[in-house]
Amino acid sequence: MRAALNADDRALLLRLMRLPTAGPLETGRDGPAPRLWEAQRDYARAAERLGFRVVRHAAARPADLERPGVPEAVRVAAAADPGFLEAQPSLVLRLGPDDVPRARTLMFNVHLDTVAGNPPVTFDGEVFRGRGAIDAKGPAVALLAGVRAALGGRPELGRHHAVLVQAVAGEEGGAMGVLGTRPLVELGYTGRLNVFCEPTSGRFSTRSTASMTARVSVRGDDAIDDRPHTGHNASVLLGFLAQRMGRALDGHARDGAVCVAGLHTGTLHNRVYGSGDLLLNLAYGDAATGRSLEGAVTEAFESALAEFTAEFSDTALFARTARDARRTTRLDWPKRGLPVLDDHDPWGRALLRGAGVPAWPAEEPAFTCDAIWAADLPDACTVVLGPGDLAADGAHGDAESARLSDLDGFAATVARLLAVFTEHTHGGS
Repeated sequence: MRAALNADDRALLLRLMRLPTAGPLETGRDGPAPRLWEAQRDYARAAERLGFRVVRHAAARPADLERPGVPEAVRVAAAADPGFLEAQPSLVLRLGPDDVPRARTLMFNVHLDTVAGNPPVTFDGEVFRGRGAIDAKGPAVALLAGVRAALGGRPELGRHHAVLVQAVAGEEGGAMGVLGTRPLVELGYTGRLNVFCEPTSGRFSTRSTASMTARVSVRGDDAIDDRPHTGHNASVLLGFLAQRMGRALDGHARDGAVCVAGLHTGTLHNRVYGSGDLLLNLAYGDAATGRSLEGAVTEAFESALAEFTAEFSDTALFARTARDARRTTRLDWPKRGLPVLDDHDPWGRALLRGAGVPAWPAEEPAFTCDAIWAADLPDACTVVLGPGDLAADGAHGDAESARLSDLDGFAATVARLLAVFTEHTHGGS
């Protein structure tokens, strides 16, 4: 069976890439409305030609915003924009009867939202260029090409075995899948094997990290440049805390990614800003590391704050800032408590190797994606698998691209995986 993108697939991918689908967390409230409904309908029409049918096409519910683990940025954006949820629907497609049990169901998850930006969309016969080429509209189209090839050699597929496709929104922009993938998983749209299509260079990863965001905020009094000592200098305070906390957390970078990120107080040269924020983003691969990082951030914050108070209390410019630092400064967590994927299901690993899919090297760091929401499903295996490389193919940048040969290769992988899956689950209940 030949698995490759045909002319219709290539046209579909170009059409999807030309549709802006960056969500409001990426573009801001005043940015262009994402055309996700349209993109998902185009995708569904292509899938319907293979025998898929739409079993759900809807936005998340307001109640989904109240769940534990929803990042603060998501709640704030939804509160400010009545159309926030409705602009970000997710689609579920099913191939096969409803009574096919999960033991004979394979689920693929793709996200059709992208990061912001609108670089030119082109295809020169070998390389697709433009937003979503590799992350993840290209893999989404290659998935359908792989299913088509598998159907040609496996008539039981779609009759005694089912395929689910989640085509979701809310993967990018820091939403962490809480408006797309998480509700679908909780509604039961999962399989015995669950494949999250992200660029992994064709290797399957059984790991996906999660991240948390810490925020150090100062809320004090401003001052003018003629009397700078009368205010609270948030720039100096936060700059000091950033350095001291960064140094203290450096030793934890071996266990999880530590990013001392944005620091903002103001932009004018003749003003002392009394308020500002410092952000730290921390990724972790297991719950214990997450708890350890959280404790380390708290300890580093307390230590750095005490050090600032002691070191600046006798200065002319910053004595008030030092004296009031404990009162004006706080640490909180806009995002934390998210799960991680660390799948150890031996059946799934053997199945993937039997389909000729190599494993992600143990020494290579994992990355964050929506697969975290399919962690710990009973009697199931969850992996991350897709074509291309996030860095080499310029994901999230203006040079984003996908080689046709990589997309064809992923289609072939999907076809082999479906063939092996039907063989290994024949007669399963």
